[in-house]
Amino acid sequence: MHMADALLSPLVGTAFWVASAALIGYSAKKITEENDPQKTPLMGVLGAFVFAAQMINFTIPGTGSSGHLGGGLLLAILLGPYRAFITLASVLIIQCLFFADGGLLALGCNLFNLAFFPVFIAAPFIYRVIAGTAPSSAKLAAGSITAATAGLLMGSFSVVTQTVMSGISELPFNLFLLFMLPVHLAIGVVEGLVTWGVLSFISATEPSLLRGDAASARPRFILAIFTVAALMTGGVVSGFASSLPDGLEWSIAKITGTGELKNATEPLHKMLADIQQKIAFLPDYGFKPGAEQPEPGVSPDSIGSSMSGIVGTLSVLLGAGCAGLLLGRKHPKPKSS
Repeated sequence: MHMADALLSPLVGTAFWVASAALIGYSAKKITEENDPQKTPLMGVLGAFVFAAQMINFTIPGTGSSGHLGGGLLLAILLGPYRAFITLASVLIIQCLFFADGGLLALGCNLFNLAFFPVFIAAPFIYRVIAGTAPSSAKLAAGSITAATAGLLMGSFSVVTQTVMSGISELPFNLFLLFMLPVHLAIGVVEGLVTWGVLSFISATEPSLLRGDAASARPRFILAIFTVAALMTGGVVSGFASSLPDGLEWSIAKITGTGELKNATEPLHKMLADIQQKIAFLPDYGFKPGAEQPEPGVSPDSIGSSMSGIVGTLSVLLGAGCAGLLLGRKHPKPKSS
């Protein structure tokens, strides 16, 4: 559900850049005020896991489309809202800059749609209400599936609204919504099931994390498990991802007859596209045209996907981890006079 710049006007794109930047600033401030560095290592590792998981597009049966996980709900449950937002922001920024996944102008919208709704709305107001503080297996399942689905539906509704507000595409609101909501309902259910599975594993191995008590967890064990899972998912499993268009591309194709959008003519669009083209060294998670190809008999798509998965996983591990380290380091309490 990563939006392209061609869907957005400069005004709408800039407005959501400002909104998302404000949320990043607010989250960073809250992390600093919490003065609790226990979850800092988890930010990098869980961020890397979410990056790798987002590379796995899965087929939605009977539609000809695919979907991928968002990961915002899982991060919010395990890290809290502020660390979750900063971590997912790290994922989306690296995807945009290194892999040209989502446009530069659209980055603010993608942050808002994929991070704000699951982190600040679905997790506290849906998951926590259903699951409670000591969830049974049934409550864990109900909370995960309901909250993940709701978060994704809110995000997809926001995509439609932002596109129509921009007014530079010919996508009618009602028809666009008619295709977007059902396909993302299905994607949301899958994300909920995966989230439930991960949380069930954590509940059985490190239940203190579900209570928000990272200090009582075995850090080396959980960090090792998710690091290995991230590298295996990004470096190996990503090569088997579905090649079908994602829910957003599929919805656009159903309305327009083609998944391609007309290139926007605004100077800002062209400038940002040129910048992104120069920065992204593995665009669309593969080699740039003209890059040196692997040996004959080896699929360049497979090698490019694996390399992208490993590079991206390590980049998020470093980026989100450093952000957590800088913001969450223990500050001495002021001495009372």
